[in-house]
Amino acid sequence: MTKRIALVTGGMGGIGTAVCKRLAEAGHAVAANCLPGYPKKDEWLAQMRREGYADVHAAEGDVADFASAGAMVRRIEAELGPVDILVNNAGIIRDSVMKKMSPEDWLAVINTNLNSAWYVTKHVIEGMSERGWGRVVNMSSVNGQKGQFGQTNYSAAKAGLHGFAKALAQEVIRKGVTVNSVSPGYVETDMVKAIRPDVLDKLVASIPIGRLAKPAEIAALVGFLASDEAGYITGANIAINGGMYMV
Repeated sequence: MTKRIALVTGGMGGIGTAVCKRLAEAGHAVAANCLPGYPKKDEWLAQMRREGYADVHAAEGDVADFASAGAMVRRIEAELGPVDILVNNAGIIRDSVMKKMSPEDWLAVINTNLNSAWYVTKHVIEGMSERGWGRVVNMSSVNGQKGQFGQTNYSAAKAGLHGFAKALAQEVIRKGVTVNSVSPGYVETDMVKAIRPDVLDKLVASIPIGRLAKPAEIAALVGFLASDEAGYITGANIAINGGMYMV
């Protein structure tokens, strides 16, 4: 199997960590993005080493800032090599009904969840195309497919990721680069587990499969889309939501 260089934005969160592990298990060198000065970076890296992931590395950079994203990519290229696999996973929430949502909360989510994908991809897509192989996987959401009360910012950003994927896929497929989106439902991460227990119970009850997704299940799909075997899949949005929303 060919060893490639993978970059996972938001790589130290719940889903991001699982994706980093999956790609490392596939034999790739993985750069896990985090914000500059992220206080848990060293602890996270130490845990990766304890679990045997020797080729997982930290990549500091604010992906919501074009210049910072570019500087991060250049450091990865100098230390590991050119990026072959990009997983646009960085995301935040600032939930509020439209009436109460501030412009700042709108822009924070759009910049981190949507604009960051353009910023980082812009810095790696030309190299992928020149080398004749590349994989871009965007982490969208079930709420980008169906919408969600109190999430005009988040739903818009996640829907935008798939529009971005469909357009870019047409530009680069003849150059050996695929661009796809993954739309998870609710996943067993610290953020979701922090939801008030009675609210979480109702949420789980609304999922036909009757449970939250495991981060490793999302990572398995991302890992496949990042592989050679997935070379005929591009411009797709693959739902992985336990039957919560079917299209």
